[in-house]
Amino acid sequence: MTDNTTRLDHVVLWVRDPVAAADFYEKVLGLEPLRVAEFSAGKASFPSVRLNEETIFDLAPLTLAERMSVVPDADKSAGHPVNHVCLALAESGFEALRARLEESGTPVSDISHNAFGARGKARSGFYFRDPDGNIFEARHYGEDQEGAEG
Repeated sequence: MTDNTTRLDHVVLWVRDPVAAADFYEKVLGLEPLRVAEFSAGKASFPSVRLNEETIFDLAPLTLAERMSVVPDADKSAGHPVNHVCLALAESGFEALRARLEESGTPVSDISHNAFGARGKARSGFYFRDPDGNIFEARHYGEDQEGAEG
């Protein structure tokens, strides 16, 4: 088996009621809820639940779909159960992936900074689509945080 340091950071799920969804994932699946109070107070765009120390599910309300503009037609993804899958890489892998995508002619979004994820705030990230239209986010937390949890 190949040793691959790429890890799954988070999956964004479209949900009708993020608080009810967090309750389900906590009570039924035993996952730890994150930022539910902040979401309820209007201080976070969505809550999350922790799958393991490296991975979370973000519970995005369908109302966020109209604000999705990271790649063309991303706002239309609200009809699908999954918004995007995020891959956390080391900084060198992050830069190499972006370069490969650009070399192949695959459109990529602008670089974002300090977006919340499974290990806290990521230093940098960007979005792209695979050939089937699935949306991915690539991010890195900085070499000094690769093994840290948030």
